[in-house]
Amino acid sequence: MPKWMMGDMASLKNLMMTLKPLMVEPRRSIIKILSGGVKGTNEIYKALQERGLNMPRSTLYYHLSALEDMGIIEMAGYREVGGGAPEKLWKLKVRRIGIDLVTGEIFKE
Repeated sequence: MPKWMMGDMASLKNLMMTLKPLMVEPRRSIIKILSGGVKGTNEIYKALQERGLNMPRSTLYYHLSALEDMGIIEMAGYREVGGGAPEKLWKLKVRRIGIDLVTGEIFKE
């Protein structure tokens, strides 16, 4: 392990704890899907199915909520669909996560 890493293992551990839940499926795929711009919940669900990630809608809502709570995605508005309940629109709030090597702080851009 490089010497510069030895002094601030807590910062690296915090970064790893931040990244770990983002790199598991289906969250990783949701982030990639939203990298193309604003998408509705139904669009995300269909795109996940096309990637072979079949799950109940409740599971998708769970992962969307978790990503929103982490500050990675945010709701961009609503879309009226055929007189029913409006569909939520989602977008990426953060495209990059890193660590400042001088201060040890984790940043999101």
